Amino acid sequence: MFHPRRTLRALLLPLTAGLALTALPAQTAQAASTLTNGGFETDGAGAATPGGWSEYGDTGASFSESGGHAGSYRLTHWASTAYKVETYQYLSGLTNGSYKLSAWVRSGGGQNSAYLALKNCGGTEQRTDLPVSASGWIHVVVPVTVTTNQCTISVTSDANAGNWINVDDLTFASGTSGLTVKGADISSLPKSEAKGGVYKSGSGTTGDAVTILKNAGMNYARVKVWVNPADGYNNKTRVLALAKRVKAAGQKLLVDFHYSDTWADPGAQSKPAAWAGHSYSQLKTDVYNHTYDVLNALKAQGTTADMVQVGNEINGGMLWSEGSTDNWSQLAGLLNSGYDAVKAVSSSTTVALHLAKGGDLSGTRWWFDSAVANGVKFDVIGLSYYGYWHGTLADFQTTLDDAASRYAKPVYVAETAYPFRLDSEDTTENIINLTDELVSGYPATAAGQLAWMNAVANIVEAVPNGRGLGLFYWEATWTAVTGNGWDPTDASSGNGWENQALFGYDDKALSSMAWFSHR
Repeated sequence: MFHPRRTLRALLLPLTAGLALTALPAQTAQAASTLTNGGFETDGAGAATPGGWSEYGDTGASFSESGGHAGSYRLTHWASTAYKVETYQYLSGLTNGSYKLSAWVRSGGGQNSAYLALKNCGGTEQRTDLPVSASGWIHVVVPVTVTTNQCTISVTSDANAGNWINVDDLTFASGTSGLTVKGADISSLPKSEAKGGVYKSGSGTTGDAVTILKNAGMNYARVKVWVNPADGYNNKTRVLALAKRVKAAGQKLLVDFHYSDTWADPGAQSKPAAWAGHSYSQLKTDVYNHTYDVLNALKAQGTTADMVQVGNEINGGMLWSEGSTDNWSQLAGLLNSGYDAVKAVSSSTTVALHLAKGGDLSGTRWWFDSAVANGVKFDVIGLSYYGYWHGTLADFQTTLDDAASRYAKPVYVAETAYPFRLDSEDTTENIINLTDELVSGYPATAAGQLAWMNAVANIVEAVPNGRGLGLFYWEATWTAVTGNGWDPTDASSGNGWENQALFGYDDKALSSMAWFSHR
């Protein structure tokens, strides 16, 4: 079991149990400019107050015990009754500047709050909530700017009976972190609006969805492009029009090429009808010409793409069967045709390769090892990560960090999402609609949706060497609107995703949009 059973300690909880942490006692006299005992190895198991640290609140709920991340011991918060406790360390004599707290954490979830914080540093307190991860350690970071030569490092739990966290291997050193990409896919928006879709601010004022998302903090829009879709949406013309709105809002633009007339993903990579029967050599030309045509038109109207995905979730390749991973040399040729077209339009546009299954370490390694061996050109790596399909948060962090290191490339989350409710607004069954499909510790509420997004964002922020770019929410504006279903060939098809949009069934912006304000 990863959570402790410390009945004796629980019986010794002080009478202050349940009191809020409203005041901090006098700072310890052992204050120094370096963090002491960040691995909790000094005192071994059972230390009521780990060396170098102080405690406040229900102090019996904070202790060191066996089972560390790298060493033998860890800090644990746990009690058999509700508790509020803070384990903290005050540092003085710091040189003013940018710092970053790094830690490895686990949590069983269920707390009112459980977080790492940097406070009394001279500016706004910085917090990172602990992700719910009962089995695997998660690496998180908290950045801060020190302006008063001091800072307090805090581990805080406001918990219910039996809730637990583990924290270990804390370091505090010069450095910065943060996300440059806080985006969402809004490909559904033009068709939704044409079919009567309405978008409102959180207060209920009807407005432009792009503006509402921008005001929430979104700085990057992802837009897919199909070649000749049956419904006339998500094609070149529609992408050009949406790009104008995105750039007018001061946002950056990612163009996601599916190289199909419909959805392309690990299970389907069908050629556009216009390319059917083309030879491999012609397909390379098709990819180049289509990519160049769309991107050059964007550039000509003053909305040059900032990032381009050459293919969408191409785990099995694209343009089957010629571009299948069964024939890597041909797939490499197709991908490089796309890369060359992007750079011919704008050398500064970033080219991404995008896989699904973000928690699949071996599959991701196999794919990108093969790509590198076959001379595929790319600038960054994008992974889709849906926690209800693609493994644990720890699995995802392992894969993401490995990709960034193994290929020395920046990484980002091309797609992630989470439901804010389970019932459907239309007659189509939602893709995620059962409680047992959810990720443990993350309820299907707006608060659960926000907590999920912050957990994924924390993992991207913690990618070593600053290689974590950020993430895109999928699909922010795909609300339930008659006629805007999943199938471009069937106007009566419904939407199985409206419970994972960022607008509620009342069309109002959800409180979970707060994730866009992540550092």
